[in-house]
Formats: sequence, C-alpha cells, structure tokens
Amino acid sequence: MPGRIIVLPEELTNKIAAGEVVERPASIVKELLENALDAGATEVAIELEKGGYGFIKVVDNGEGIGREDVPLAFARYATSKIYQFEDIYRVKSFGFRGEALPSIASISRIEMVTRRRGVVSGTRVIVETGQVKEIVDAGCPVGTSISVSHIFDSVPVRKKFLKQDITEQGHCIDVITRVALSHPEVRMKVVANKREIMNIPATEDASLRISLLLGADFMDHILPVNGRRGSISVRGFVCRPEVTRSSPRHIYCYVNRRFVRDYLLKHAVMTAYKRLIDGKRYPAVVLSVDLPPEDVDVNVHPAKMEVRFKNPRDIYGVIVEALSGALTGVLARTSDGYTSSEGRVGYDGYQARVEEAMQRYTVSSGRRKLFFTKTFSSKEEDNTEQVVPAETVAEGLVSPTGMSFAELDYVGQIAGTYLLFSAPQGLIMLDQHAAHERILFEKFKREALESGEKLVRQRLLIPVVINLPPKEFSFLMTCRQTLKEAGIEVEPFGTDTIVIKSISCMLSGIEPKTIIIDLLEELSELGQSVTVKDKSDKIFAFLACRGAVKANQRLSVPEVAKLCRDLDTTPFSSTCPHGRPVYVSFSLTYIEKMFKRR
Repeated sequence: MPGRIIVLPEELTNKIAAGEVVERPASIVKELLENALDAGATEVAIELEKGGYGFIKVVDNGEGIGREDVPLAFARYATSKIYQFEDIYRVKSFGFRGEALPSIASISRIEMVTRRRGVVSGTRVIVETGQVKEIVDAGCPVGTSISVSHIFDSVPVRKKFLKQDITEQGHCIDVITRVALSHPEVRMKVVANKREIMNIPATEDASLRISLLLGADFMDHILPVNGRRGSISVRGFVCRPEVTRSSPRHIYCYVNRRFVRDYLLKHAVMTAYKRLIDGKRYPAVVLSVDLPPEDVDVNVHPAKMEVRFKNPRDIYGVIVEALSGALTGVLARTSDGYTSSEGRVGYDGYQARVEEAMQRYTVSSGRRKLFFTKTFSSKEEDNTEQVVPAETVAEGLVSPTGMSFAELDYVGQIAGTYLLFSAPQGLIMLDQHAAHERILFEKFKREALESGEKLVRQRLLIPVVINLPPKEFSFLMTCRQTLKEAGIEVEPFGTDTIVIKSISCMLSGIEPKTIIIDLLEELSELGQSVTVKDKSDKIFAFLACRGAVKANQRLSVPEVAKLCRDLDTTPFSSTCPHGRPVYVSFSLTYIEKMFKRR
C-alpha cells in the first residue's frame, strides 16, 4: 500500500533542490563565478583543492553585499533581480532565482566575507548545512570572498559519484574557460592544489582571450564571424575546415553571454560546415548570439544550461548565414545556395536541414528530452554467423576452423574494406581495419610490458610544439609514461606547451599534432573507476585505431598475406579493441540454402 502523504521538512527539500543545481564541484564554481560577474567584478581569483571537492574559494572585487542583506543571500528564493513575474523575461543577469547560495550551503560549509564600496567594515558569515551559524563585522577589501568546504559531507552518497581529482578539476577548468571566453574584460586567476595553473589578464581583444584559453594553435586557423538579422546579432570565431576535432567539445555557444548547450545552435554550426569537413569530425567554434532578453527563455533548466527561443528559425538562419560568410574562402555563395569544392548545399538541402532542426528542437526544447532510438534487424535479416574463437593458446589463436588465416584461400577485397576467404566450411569475411587494429593494440600492450625496449621509434627531425589549454596540458602530463611506452616522447615546454620528440613507427604517416589533440578529445572524460591499466588500454586502443589500415584502402596480395600472418599470432583476434567483430562466417550450409540446394 502507498504511504501517507506528508510535507517534507525544509532541510530535506533544500538538499533535494541542491541536487538540481549542484551536480559536482564544477557546479559550485559556475554559480559563484556568475555571482561575481553579476556583482560587476573585473578581477576574479579561484582556488581549488582535490579537484574542487576538497575546497573551493572564489574571490572577486565586485560591489559586495550589505550587512542587512547577508542573511537573505542564503535564504531560498531571495533575489535582487525579480520583483514580479514579467521580470523573468527581462532579466539580463546570470543568477536570478535565489537558489545558488542556499543550495550550495545545504550540502557544505560556507564562509563568506564581503564589503560594499563606501562602507567602513565588511561582514563575515558562516553557514553550515543550510544553517547560519555566525554573522560578525570584519575588515576586508571591497568585494566578496566565498570559501566552500566539507562538500557533500551531509549527503555522502553523492560523493560516491564523484570522479578522480584530475577529472573533477578538469570539469572546473571547463566551467572557468567557458566564462572567461565570454568575458575577456575580466581578469581570472586559478590556483589548484597550491599551484597556479591559469592567469588570464583582462583584454578588450576577444581573439587574444581565445588564444590564451584555447591555445595559440587555435588562433592560427580562425576566421572572425559577424552577422545580424533584425534584433539578432552573431559574432565570434570559427576554425578553418582543415582544422577539426574528433568531438563537438570545442563548439562553444553563448546566448547573451551565457554558455548554453543547445541542439539548434550546434545543428546550425554543422549545417554551415556541411561538405567542408568529414562527417565524423567537428569544427572548433566560439559563437555568441545576442538578442533581446524577452525573445529567449533562460528559465528552462535549474542550472540554466538550456534555453528556449521565441523565433528559432531566425536564430538558425542568421547563424548559418554568418558562418557561411566567414567561410567564403572555401565556401562560395551562389544565387541558389552555397557551393564548395566538394559539391553544393542548395536551397532544398538547406531547407531540409532547417526542418530537421525545427522538428527535433520542438521535442527537445521543453521539459521533455531528446531521445534517440536504436534500430534492430529482424532474425530474417540477420543472415551471418559470427565466428568466436574457442580458446587462446600460447600467444597464438586457434580459430574455430582449425586453420590459420594465412592458410585460407584469399578470394579478394570488396568495398575496399572487407577481405574474403574461402574456407572448407564456407566463406569468411574479415574487416581489414578491425583486424589490423587488434594487431597493433596487442603490439602496444606487449611492448609496454617490455618497457618499450623493442619498440621502433621515429625521431622527429623537427620536434612538434603544441600549445594546449590548461585542462588538456594537465591531463597529458599524467599520460606521459604511457605515451612513452607506446613510442611517443612528449615533454613539457613551458607552463602550457608540450613538445613531441619522437613517434612510434606504427603511427608513421600520421601528423603527430593530430594524434595528440584527438587523443585528448577521446580521453577527456575518464572517470574514477578507470585504473592505470584501463587508461593505458584506452590510449593503446586509440593509437591502434589511428595507426591501422583504413576502410576503403586497397591492399595488395602481399599486404593481405602479412595481415593474416600477424593475425594468426595475435590473441583475442575475434574482436577489435572496441568490441566490434574482426570477422564473420557464412556457413556452406547457409550458402547452399540461399541457392535452394538444400
């Protein structure tokens, strides 16, 4: 039977509400940073310990809080931004619902020291698990200093979901980077575990701020963006099509200087790049959309990371137009659409993209989330039998056919990707990329166990220098030994720059800089459960994928023979490191049934 309906106590409702706003330490950093910006700060200093869950301190030189308002700052739904319902649609500040500080205070200990300009003394307040413990006068500079400790002590189950220090610190750096990109006029300094990792001076030049945060290499390939349609303006920077990323993580979208994760904006960006970049690659973009506050609803999500537009078609159109204009060097505009060296994105194609975006935006812009369904084939459509090896014997694999791949009769290659072999029991089809990927992966693992002593390295005649954002630089330093075992020598070259001195011969023909940048994209979200071995395996799997022969790459008969010999001596050769099958078998019985011989 259902239990009785009760009214939850305030302490419990505060903790539940905190769960909507404070997902992890980075959420705290975000809210405190936005409070500092709303206070008009021009300088902000952030201090982190243990990735943020040990300690967070944010100091700003903003206008501060008056003594009489300090207790109200920690009360639920207390705000200086809204006085009537219509104000929600006219608000220009970041925080306005009065949830941030009380939510943070309900799951931590906060000490805040603040003073308004023109007031002799400031105020110190201590709040523990939502309860104000102390308010006293204090001497302090103009502005506000907030220290947050004992994070999630009152809800220990939440701590179990936190990841490694370096991962949580990375999330905090991501938040700081997003805010810093949209506010170049604000100086920001970050200290992590007593070491300064960021010191970004204030500047009026947005491109300089981008260079300092995303790396000088990014600046070498960017194009400015400017566009306007009615009251909507678009500005920012986009990368040239030849410089891409393996994930959309470097698409930064802002609405009225607020960072948002919006499907419509990203879809518009990808439409502008359509046919200019590979379908599985993404551009690097910093894009800011400005429009009247009443034309966008920022109250869709408690953390205000999602928005809803009043006129989404206009937003979509002005973004595509502005980005296409910036890419005119590689994208020429014609009377009926846009053309590139690879083809034309005509009016009909553009309209189809708009309609697709509008349909999915309608589903995802409200409280309902966008879901993607999986397509499954029926049993009648599944006409293959996957071959799974029976066992692995002494570094070699005994195939279920009782023969080695090298002893099979090679028939030929289809679709430039699949190798066909005739076997006594039927037909075997082998994925050349998956097979070579498994071979290289096992080689990397084996040579790592031998400390890379047998690994053949290619010393670079001219070392490659890469300027990296702080998060990527810190993470790469934790992977240096694994990369060395894989034949890639990387050394720090300053506070945010690395130099690549050598690379494994198994990766010859691949741009070293591309390998490192894509590797950082691939491994940016490793969690607490990832051991050193798991991290190494992920790196080796990534490098093996990059070094393996590609789909649609023609192989000669000697190259096929070499691949088969290597596969015969490779353990676990039924799948690639990502779990996809290396080969499948069509039994003779099944083939005869297809031809009505049985």
